[in-house]
Amino acid sequence: MSDFGGALKLLSEHPDYGLAILGVPFDEKASYLRGQAAGPAAIRAVSTGKCYNPETELGVNLERDAVLVDLGDVDTSGDVDKSFGLIRKGVAAILAKGAKPIVLGGDHSITYPVLQAFAGRYPKLDVLHFDAHPDLYEDLYGDRLSHACPFARVLEDGLAASLVQVGLRTATEEHRALAARHGVRWVEMKDFRDGLELAFDHPLYISFDLDALDPAFAPGVSHQEPGGLSTRQALRVLQSIRAEIVGLDIVELNPSRDVSGITAAAAFKILQEVAGRMVRP
Repeated sequence: MSDFGGALKLLSEHPDYGLAILGVPFDEKASYLRGQAAGPAAIRAVSTGKCYNPETELGVNLERDAVLVDLGDVDTSGDVDKSFGLIRKGVAAILAKGAKPIVLGGDHSITYPVLQAFAGRYPKLDVLHFDAHPDLYEDLYGDRLSHACPFARVLEDGLAASLVQVGLRTATEEHRALAARHGVRWVEMKDFRDGLELAFDHPLYISFDLDALDPAFAPGVSHQEPGGLSTRQALRVLQSIRAEIVGLDIVELNPSRDVSGITAAAAFKILQEVAGRMVRP
């Protein structure tokens, strides 16, 4: 039963929800191995309350303290423009209710239309991005909408008042130049130290690519890049953030590479802890 640790409520009974799950089963812009379209279903499947409870480590009970609903999946059966348009529409509808979206991907290209929707409600939005890769290519193989490019588009369109990227370990000269030009703050893995605490001045959106985690903790990704964060290190950073968190995406889960569902379980753990911080900043 996919019930997010027992926290999920029925939309028909709780139309005035505060948190909303939205799946985006899309991997058309993956540059290497496909399979990320199965990510939303895998996270839902592992979320059963028969295994997990609704309590977060910081003491928020998501069943008691929140109204969390699952709005299902965006229709991604059409072309890319149509799919991106429906992503924007789905996220905008959640924001229009004053609720906070939790988006399950999908490859990382989906973050661009998600943040386009956020721009309509949050003219000043800070973005925290966990990833092995900066995703700052101007284009990859001629594709400006590749999953390797979303944050180049985000910066180009002025969708982020600030961008902080954590977990990087694949930066190129091109990435460094673009990041410097836009004032992006990097916390590369070679410089990462336990105890990192981040503070933001504006409402915060978090984009979590699961390959930010070391493959020992998250093998179920298409780009397994050694030397990453442990699940606990990532959770410590998320739990210590000083900001109002208004949205989250979790992307790049490839269930075909997942061993015993441990990457999906890590994704669900991240979802729970960030949802708790959304409820209680």
